Amino acid sequence: MTTQKQVLEQQQSQVQRLKNPGMIGADESPVKDDKEEEMTRSALAMFRAKEEEIERKKMEVRDRVQAQLGRVEEETKRLAEIREELEALTDPVRKEVSVVRKKIDTVNRELKPLGQNCQKKEREYKEALEAFNEKNKEKAQLVSKLMELVSESEKQRLKKLEELSKTIETLR
Repeated sequence: MTTQKQVLEQQQSQVQRLKNPGMIGADESPVKDDKEEEMTRSALAMFRAKEEEIERKKMEVRDRVQAQLGRVEEETKRLAEIREELEALTDPVRKEVSVVRKKIDTVNRELKPLGQNCQKKEREYKEALEAFNEKNKEKAQLVSKLMELVSESEKQRLKKLEELSKTIETLR
């Protein structure tokens, strides 16, 4: 299989032989000018035809490449549209998740001081309850002491009254 370059070189050598009849070998006879000119024209026409065929094939390949590039661009656009649709499908979910996460963060920030406040109030409540219970015990002790004192005072008063009563009876 001969390449286009080889074909072109063969054609060019034929053209050179036809243009320079003096280069024809000793065993060949000189050819008439008309015949040479006709062969040169036919070689040039054949060369031009080959060049045109090469150019035509080049254009065909270029057209096919352009068509393929057009299809690739269309597919790229379709893929971009599909990607956008997929993002649109997941986008509401992302937004909702983001909103919920922000609300959770906000509530967590609000909960922290409330929890600390609650613990502080619980400590204060326990301390107040302990103080209340202590004061209640102290009150109960004081009330019982008071009851003892009152009962002792009543006994002493009764005793005094009895003594006075006896003294009054003896005086009578």
